[in-house]
Amino acid sequence: MTTEAQTDEVRETLARVLAWEDAHVNFESAVGGLPPGLRARVPPGMPYSIWQLAQHIRLTQRDILEFCVDSEYHERRWPDDYWPEPAIPPGDAEWHACVAAVRSDRDALARLVRDGNRSLMAPLPNGTGQTLLREVLLVIDHSAYHIGQIIVVRKAMGEWGR
Repeated sequence: MTTEAQTDEVRETLARVLAWEDAHVNFESAVGGLPPGLRARVPPGMPYSIWQLAQHIRLTQRDILEFCVDSEYHERRWPDDYWPEPAIPPGDAEWHACVAAVRSDRDALARLVRDGNRSLMAPLPNGTGQTLLREVLLVIDHSAYHIGQIIVVRKAMGEWGR
């Protein structure tokens, strides 16, 4: 296999890993079928609602995407700009917009990774040495962690039957 073919295979694998379900459920499966009345509920002993976790995934993923592509990127304030207000119940429109934005931004990251004109290893212009590879791996890791938390919250509410 040539180096170019290997690089293409790495790019395709990274793009797929953003949404795969090989080791655990993906975001859509984790939030799918959740009754609207449970979106903002914080079960006893838990620090977050599913709404807060979903929004946190969306906000963080969007920030990383912007960091990768926006020459005018401005760093956000931690933690204020990465977490929604505590357990404010979303309406159906807000909930569906959040889920759609997670998918859309994830797909945009996958397109960046698949773009053979973009280096996976070159430092990004806005950073201090971060690469596209590092940022995509960060999204994969961060999302997997919080998707796991969504499942734990669903189980605590008796709303996960898999």
